[in-house]
Amino acid sequence: MNRKSVFPVLALGAALVGGVWFYNSNSKGGRKDARAESDSGYVNGAACAGCHQEIFRTYRLTGMARSFYRSSQENTVEDYKVHNSLYNRASDRYYSMVEREGKWYQRRHQIGFAGKETNVVEKQVEFVLGSGNHARTYLFRNSLGNLVEMPVSWYSENGGYWAMSPGYDRANQEDFRRTIVNECISCHNSYPQSADPGAQRQASNFADPAFTGRIPEGIDCQRCHGPGRAHIEAAGSGRAMPDTVRRTIVNPARLDRDRQLETCMQCHLETTSRMPSRLPRYDRAPFTYKPGEPLSDYFAYFDRAPGTDHGDHFEIAHAAYRLRMSACFRSSQMTCTTCHNPHSIPRGEEANKLYVAVCRSCHSGAHASEMPAKADCVGCHMPRRRTDDAVHVVMTDHYIQKNKPSRDLLAPFQEVEFANLDTYRGDVMAYYPSEAAKEPDAKIYLDVAQVEDSANLAPGIVRLQRDLETHPPSRPEFYYELAEACEKSGKHAEAVRWYDEALRRDPGFRPATDGLTVALIGSGSLDRAAEVLEKAVASGRADTVALTDLGNVYLKQGKLDAAQQTLARALTLNPDTPEALNLLGLALGQKQDFAGAERSFRAAISIQPELAAAHQNLANLLARTGDYAQARYHFEKAIAGEPDNADTRDRYGLLLAITRAYDKALVQLREAVRLSPHLAQIHGDLGDVLSAQGHIEDAAGEYQRAIELNPDAFEAYLSLGQILARRGRLAEARAHFEKAAQSPDPEVRQAAQHALR
Repeated sequence: MNRKSVFPVLALGAALVGGVWFYNSNSKGGRKDARAESDSGYVNGAACAGCHQEIFRTYRLTGMARSFYRSSQENTVEDYKVHNSLYNRASDRYYSMVEREGKWYQRRHQIGFAGKETNVVEKQVEFVLGSGNHARTYLFRNSLGNLVEMPVSWYSENGGYWAMSPGYDRANQEDFRRTIVNECISCHNSYPQSADPGAQRQASNFADPAFTGRIPEGIDCQRCHGPGRAHIEAAGSGRAMPDTVRRTIVNPARLDRDRQLETCMQCHLETTSRMPSRLPRYDRAPFTYKPGEPLSDYFAYFDRAPGTDHGDHFEIAHAAYRLRMSACFRSSQMTCTTCHNPHSIPRGEEANKLYVAVCRSCHSGAHASEMPAKADCVGCHMPRRRTDDAVHVVMTDHYIQKNKPSRDLLAPFQEVEFANLDTYRGDVMAYYPSEAAKEPDAKIYLDVAQVEDSANLAPGIVRLQRDLETHPPSRPEFYYELAEACEKSGKHAEAVRWYDEALRRDPGFRPATDGLTVALIGSGSLDRAAEVLEKAVASGRADTVALTDLGNVYLKQGKLDAAQQTLARALTLNPDTPEALNLLGLALGQKQDFAGAERSFRAAISIQPELAAAHQNLANLLARTGDYAQARYHFEKAIAGEPDNADTRDRYGLLLAITRAYDKALVQLREAVRLSPHLAQIHGDLGDVLSAQGHIEDAAGEYQRAIELNPDAFEAYLSLGQILARRGRLAEARAHFEKAAQSPDPEVRQAAQHALR
């Protein structure tokens, strides 16, 4: 049972919790002396203003400084009054953005059974991610302290409008459940400062940061200049010489070209969003890269294989990647600051004059004849164009080309038109730095990149396993990645082996514990899964993942009281866990608490409307109570969410047969047989409907197939015996009735015994 398909919940880690202070670079008041910071050396960014007033003033107006902030009346530009709603056809959801009593909210609802409003969720906007130069996305903080993205963003194009956030304009979207991970927060904000930076190491990129204290607001000076405490202390001492003061802070202008570029590339280098563009070095904690240090000490970067047809794709984080493709870049010593002053970003005509002057500094003889009116270097050779992965955003293409593409680069298009671009399938290659391939562990990181997003899964598993066995590393993350890849491939036993290897190297590596239990459940090793989870929960680090999985194991073991109690604990930690609610509904249903089960299923669907399992469970429950019309509605929702689920189609087919919609029942049951031809029960159910329609020969064939697949298909023996008896083949019929009479089901057993008499 793969978490990605059954339990799409994210493991939580110990990073950034308890005892954490955060500092706001846009602070209007001094909350704490700048020198009284943690050992990381970072300070309140506002302290820089004391000596660098003008730079600080202009920098605060840039997009980087406004990259993350708490929502307020002063920074609200969106339309919350008139054009404040939209309907997303792909996911069939309605959204409203409302302001109420000085607070801002996003509300979602659907039109459900009998045209009634249903599945209402409303969350308060706490933070805004993005300067608004191109877009603004909204976040709330859940009960665990995770920042969670909201599904609707504000885009500045055409004066501003609401539209779905990138990745949300599709049927199976994450709605109010997409957690902001370390990589997101590290590029949209200042580093969060922990009293114990080493505590971040366990979390790495396998867990979502939890924020229980203040969160910084905006990228501050230290992201480019490094920690500032030593610099402030030296400058304020009155004893240090100017050269000494300068040496206590990083000035990117004094770095060599590669280190200068990496200061920007720490956030602006992404080869593609269709596969893992980079992997963190496992021996480095999140939020610890400092300008002036080699970026390759912290990240390994990857790209699609040479010769792969990338097309003319342009993505939102492509600035450095596209620039590095340019002849201007490759044949010069230019850096990002050749054109950009990060302390002050000009706009409009002022910006155009600046960029033309930069181009002319190398290309003074270009266009000796007069250029067309209003033509400029950037407009022709670095045109603005719509990004493929954020279709409501228009940005400057940093690939400096002699001739821009001939098509309309600003033409609008729908995200769903590019759904096939969401993933890359093929070999993954090392990208940056080029000398990284010489490093001892570079080969294993490249192996991990093959399997991380399943780009090259099957060959990648072989390569990763071979290299781990040849040169076994000490860190658990490599073995965990191999285990995850095996689990994706349905190789539960192999996954268990490699999860165990990860835990042998670090028994406290919680992601491997979570993954191990999923693999054990998938392989049917419920007793060991329970043992592992009970130990994890007893360790005092229980979370919704462990508790939900443990509740699932108890449910499968028939321990209904334990399952109910454990799932209730999970929901106490995070009430918005649809998987736990769905499992709780199953437990309550088996305890005959049908009203409680229905409430749990509906609550799960309210949080995750496309959760097919909850729709099917609710449909089964409604059918049991005779509410066939509403049961049919939820079966159809389940099939829409998971069209390849044979069990759902089988059960829906039976419901249709009960309501005498035989033709529609046959469609569902035949599709179920196609999807799972080796399941005896489905063949028997199809036989029943065929028999009800008078297709006796076809029905007999389905019953025979069910018996071949399962020698204990007692109902099929009974039904086939009845057909044979009507044909006068009494000896054969008797043999089938005798087999059916052994059924543990009293109704089948009694019917068979009556036939024998």
